[in-house]
Amino acid sequence: MSSEANVAKAGLEGVVAAQSSISDVNGEEGKLIYAGYDIHDLAQHATFEEVIYLLWNGKLPTSSELDQLKSQLSSETSLPAEVIELIRWIPKTANPMEMLRTVVSGLGLYDPDGADNSLEANVRKAVRLTAKFPTIVTTFQRVRNGQEPVHPLEGLSLAGNFLYTLNGKEPDDIATRTMDVAFVLHADHELNASTFAARVTAATLSDIYSAIVSAIGTLKGPLHGGANEGVIKNLLEIGSVEGVEAWVKNAFANKQKIMGFGHRVYRTVDPRATHLAEMSRKLGERTGETKWYEMSRRMEEVVMREKHLNANVDFYSASTYYALGVPTDLFTPIFACSRISGWTAHVLEQFRNNRLIRPRAEYVGPRGLKYVPIEERG
Repeated sequence: MSSEANVAKAGLEGVVAAQSSISDVNGEEGKLIYAGYDIHDLAQHATFEEVIYLLWNGKLPTSSELDQLKSQLSSETSLPAEVIELIRWIPKTANPMEMLRTVVSGLGLYDPDGADNSLEANVRKAVRLTAKFPTIVTTFQRVRNGQEPVHPLEGLSLAGNFLYTLNGKEPDDIATRTMDVAFVLHADHELNASTFAARVTAATLSDIYSAIVSAIGTLKGPLHGGANEGVIKNLLEIGSVEGVEAWVKNAFANKQKIMGFGHRVYRTVDPRATHLAEMSRKLGERTGETKWYEMSRRMEEVVMREKHLNANVDFYSASTYYALGVPTDLFTPIFACSRISGWTAHVLEQFRNNRLIRPRAEYVGPRGLKYVPIEERG
């Protein structure tokens, strides 16, 4: 190994491991772009389906291209009967991310393209995965509560069908747009842990389902995807705006990490958090329950004053999803329902110009030891 390669960086921080044209994070300036488009521009004007096309193709779609993608996604939202049966067999007490990991692995067994690893087949698989993720999550939610699954409605967006198959009734425009924007904001984030895991798996020329299962298992960790669930648990524990400051100070005094603050890359405001904060406020005003938003704002103020930490994307997504009536343990699976668009984009990109990802480790153990017969070992 060269002297440069011998320098280990904990967590690979700052190490550039791949070239990509999918998204870019500028941590110093607090900017996020998808294929050249600023996230603020996309969150204000684009639909999730447009963003999916952008991530997969590097450009925004024309009307006919968008209509074609919508049609392809709509035709793939339903689950095979065998997969629905698999969901019924999963324990009702299972962690939803463990369920998602298991069901996606099972789903791969029923893909009509099977072991075909061509670009064309993988694009079709990407469409199926992206279309079916919301249905998997909502089917499990209904089954574990003794309800029958709801068949997705043709013509509804992925965000609309998520809410429809979750609650059994068509969502209004505000709820649909809120979920759609949340999907846009979570769609991709450069070489984050789960995306890197997916690319490492794809780089071995394994199949796309295996790569996505790797990503799901990585997203499950609370240091990556589980923070939004932790945020709402904290808010529920505190219970009131008045209790926020004392709770935060006590947490810091006991050296506890407060979920939803700080980021590995951003050194300023997470640009996604600003949109989610506004959605959380509007939903609270619409439902007449502004407490969760107000508590969140107060916590943000106290944490900034005490530790100079900014809220990240997980912080306001928690109160936003809670205001939509989404069960707290589905918060991270919702993240996955969005990020599947980015994961598949990265897998397709990896396949297009593949090289096995094989880093080295800096050895820090002993050297020169000699084998000692077992009867002589102390």
